[in-house]
Amino acid sequence: MPLIDEIKQTLAGYSGAWKEKRKGRYQFSYTVAERKVFLSTRRLVYTARFRINEKKKEIIFSEMLKESSSGLLAASGFGFKAESYNTLSRARKGIIEEQSRLFGRDYTYCFDFSEIRGKIEKIVRTNGYLFTYKIF
Repeated sequence: MPLIDEIKQTLAGYSGAWKEKRKGRYQFSYTVAERKVFLSTRRLVYTARFRINEKKKEIIFSEMLKESSSGLLAASGFGFKAESYNTLSRARKGIIEEQSRLFGRDYTYCFDFSEIRGKIEKIVRTNGYLFTYKIF
């Protein structure tokens, strides 16, 4: 079974969306939390991106949390707002609930995003590939 198919099968339990950016580059996005109030929507999305290098037998992995909101805002009327937080050059530990405080919001959910990274890393290493964490 090709490596990407094995990764997709492992993450099938998450209701995320897959995109193939270019040959060998993939993106998995999962909506962690979403709030809809009146005519406003706020969403927190976890995105894992990776590039498969078959020649070097290497996977270069990156992940990001992104918060976006749109609709009517209480103070200023109609507006759109988008914020994002990148994990920089090192892997984040813990659950996103802890990290979401960086956004200044209080989401109530339990999602351990290191679990997705760990599952991908395990598959990669089992298949004899090198797992590298970088920023794209």
